[in-house]
Amino acid sequence: MVERIPVKRCAIYVRKSSEEGLDMSYNSLAAQSDACAAYIASQKHEGWMQLPTIYEDGGYSGGNMDRPGVQQLLGDVAAGKIDIIVVYKIDRLTRSLTDFAKLNDILDQNNVSFVAVTQQFNTSTSMGRLTLNVLLSFAQFEREVAGERIRDKVAASKKKGIWMGGPVPLGYAVKDRKLVIVPEEATIVRNMFTRYLGLCSVHLLQRELQQEGVRSRRRLLQDGRSLGGVVLGRGAISHMLKNPLYLGQIRHAGALNPGQHEAIVDKDLFDAVQLALAQSGPGDGARAKRASPALLKGLVFDTQGHRLQPTHAVKNCIRYHYYTSARRLRDAKDDPSGIRVPAGDLDRMVVNAIADRLKDKSRMQEWLAPCVPLSELPHYMVAAASLAATIASNDQTARSVIRSIIGRITLSRTGVSIALSDNGLRVSLGISGTTASNDDSALPPSQSKWTTGQNKCLEPVTQGDSSAALLDIMIPSHLLRCGKQVKLVLGPDNGKQPEPDPKLVDMVLQARRWFEDLSSGSSSSLTDIGMAAGVDRTYISRLITLAFLAPDIVERIVTGDHAATLTPERLRKACPLPPRWEEQRVVLQS
Repeated sequence: MVERIPVKRCAIYVRKSSEEGLDMSYNSLAAQSDACAAYIASQKHEGWMQLPTIYEDGGYSGGNMDRPGVQQLLGDVAAGKIDIIVVYKIDRLTRSLTDFAKLNDILDQNNVSFVAVTQQFNTSTSMGRLTLNVLLSFAQFEREVAGERIRDKVAASKKKGIWMGGPVPLGYAVKDRKLVIVPEEATIVRNMFTRYLGLCSVHLLQRELQQEGVRSRRRLLQDGRSLGGVVLGRGAISHMLKNPLYLGQIRHAGALNPGQHEAIVDKDLFDAVQLALAQSGPGDGARAKRASPALLKGLVFDTQGHRLQPTHAVKNCIRYHYYTSARRLRDAKDDPSGIRVPAGDLDRMVVNAIADRLKDKSRMQEWLAPCVPLSELPHYMVAAASLAATIASNDQTARSVIRSIIGRITLSRTGVSIALSDNGLRVSLGISGTTASNDDSALPPSQSKWTTGQNKCLEPVTQGDSSAALLDIMIPSHLLRCGKQVKLVLGPDNGKQPEPDPKLVDMVLQARRWFEDLSSGSSSSLTDIGMAAGVDRTYISRLITLAFLAPDIVERIVTGDHAATLTPERLRKACPLPPRWEEQRVVLQS
């Protein structure tokens, strides 16, 4: 009786890293497939049988397993459809030792083995697995070295100004792997740069381009799909205005190199646009509001004990954050008993007040004296100063520290009361234990100088000790309404005449000096004034319009009686101002 040989179902897997040559009638994938098929046929006496499906990945790297052919292969392995996987070389399957270890576990679980036609080994023995690991180590090394060569070549090419591919920017086309100017599109790009200097607003420029029907370039992909041909968004316009390719330069690793392509925009225009973009960006106040919304969430209360909730409002695509009392949210918006304060103003006020208290040597020494041994007092004084610097850094660590040392913030219409947490402050300074006093160590707990309440805030005991007030900070302040804006202003509302902003006054005086120099002939052009002042000519042309401010606006700036929202940054952004005084009053809302 002849023993029947069991059939072993063999699956062929082939891969090629690049797509080059795949459109040929006989390519690398076909050659690998034929070699694997011939090997399977030579093992027919062992019961090997080729499956009709050939699993292939053309144009995929072997550095990861995110390949459709491999995923289909593993799916059929899990379904029990395969007994042996046949590849031309082991690096066709994977070039990563980590991926191979995972793949080998999957194959072992499903009793599937694999064979490399040109590298015969047996994975069922320890020597075979060692051989395979060595081969894979060299395959991974080869891939990493190839990657380093490619990165070095790209870096060297960009230093020579060679364009190394990527999305082709509007205004250029690719010819013989070089960027060449498309005259019609280049005109659009130059107009974008020039008109931005007049508008100083990406939003307004985007609106005008949309009305004129300017669209991005349409691109046809290999699979027949098309991309582009849409309205340019503000992000795309901003990227174009900052793209040094239009200046004839290539950016690489933060450095700019002269490119081998022709520039569309001249350097003076490009530099002027970069200056205008920098000046129209968000100021420090806006960045602080964005970076720390709801920093004091859950810690702010009104005088009635109601917690103020973080809220926001959106105007002109800008989000403004507030702390709003629940009473105001629940009742009518104009309820005079409700409180709503800008979150950024309150956050900065509280952070600055706590940092100042930690840097107050006399107060901190008075608080630390009962808590630590006298010999360690200088160490904790330094720690308090360091903690103040950490809080002022406005990073994620600072946010965590601030919330840990604040017990409660009470907000009224006349001031902000901050109660610091005794325990939280001790932990932040590294003071061990609940108390280390040299004076009250013999006192029973009920008569200790420091106790903590429900909110971990310091509460004075009945001994009449006034040291508890050291952890209470009172900031006199008042709410100021400026049109529809509300600001939290330091100091009591005593009705005194506000002080003028010297920066606003200097801006108006400087603009008048520039105009006087032009009128008297001391300077022949705006370029000469700009060179003398160390700024760009375009900057002078915008701000010189301040010389023609309406007299009543000038008077309010000089006396400080202008709207609180009129800051030097906002005045700079509003330039060039319209010539009509009525329009100036509307723009500046003074």
